[in-house]
Amino acid sequence: MLSDRPYMRDEYQREKTSVVVWLICAIIAAFILEIVFFSPRFAWGSDVFQQLAVTIPGLRAARLWVLLTHSFLHDPRNLLHVIGTVIGLFFFGRAVLPVLGPKRFLGFYAAALCVSSLTWALVNWRHGGTLYGAMAAVNALFVFFACLHPNEEINLLLFFLLPVRLKPKTLVFVWAGLELLGFFFYEILGAVSPFDFAPSAHLGGMAFGWFYFRFLYNAKWRQYLPRRRTEFEPPDWVKKLPASAPPRRITSTSPTATLCARRWIASSTRSTAGVSAR
Repeated sequence: MLSDRPYMRDEYQREKTSVVVWLICAIIAAFILEIVFFSPRFAWGSDVFQQLAVTIPGLRAARLWVLLTHSFLHDPRNLLHVIGTVIGLFFFGRAVLPVLGPKRFLGFYAAALCVSSLTWALVNWRHGGTLYGAMAAVNALFVFFACLHPNEEINLLLFFLLPVRLKPKTLVFVWAGLELLGFFFYEILGAVSPFDFAPSAHLGGMAFGWFYFRFLYNAKWRQYLPRRRTEFEPPDWVKKLPASAPPRRITSTSPTATLCARRWIASSTRSTAGVSAR
């Protein structure tokens, strides 16, 4: 019967959708809206894009919401931009989410976006430009994952053909080196990168991931903080009361032994009553 199946019962709890899946769905939905409404057919599409992306004039005008909204925007002309973001968020987000929990994960993700955006703004304050995409937050998740599992081997397909096996810590150093090259040779000079990415934002996200692991998640000063009492404890005067003697345990006997004991008690009672009467 259908009622015998667990998922048809009222007390059956369905598995909740994780925060990572919601973020991925939001990014894909925003990308579809970009393709539809931010096309040249709609003149107001570029204006909305500038209102949601990180720009130096926008930060000067105190449009602080762009520190978060820019992560849902990706280049409609480059599918690899959004595909790489979604794949990185799926793999590294699923690995970090059980460690941090949903609330701390969202706080980590949002803080990584803000730090990386401000890092990009400091570097490009004079040159200007536009920042969008969530790859900086994915880099922060990647570094945090590498700090958790530095020697766990990862199997990758180089150029989607050659299988490569690397450790996370090695991959972090290689990726950071590439970002530094792009930072010094292109972005710091105000030149346009051939790969159309923002190395300063990526480096800011990677630095935040390491800082969070080193000074917030794995900090030694946490052991000196007072611990909260999560369980009820009785007052001190109750603890000082003397312990009462344990009650005597009455063991059960067989029916024959019980009957003999009753007869012996009755006979002894009668003899005692006869003596006292004399």
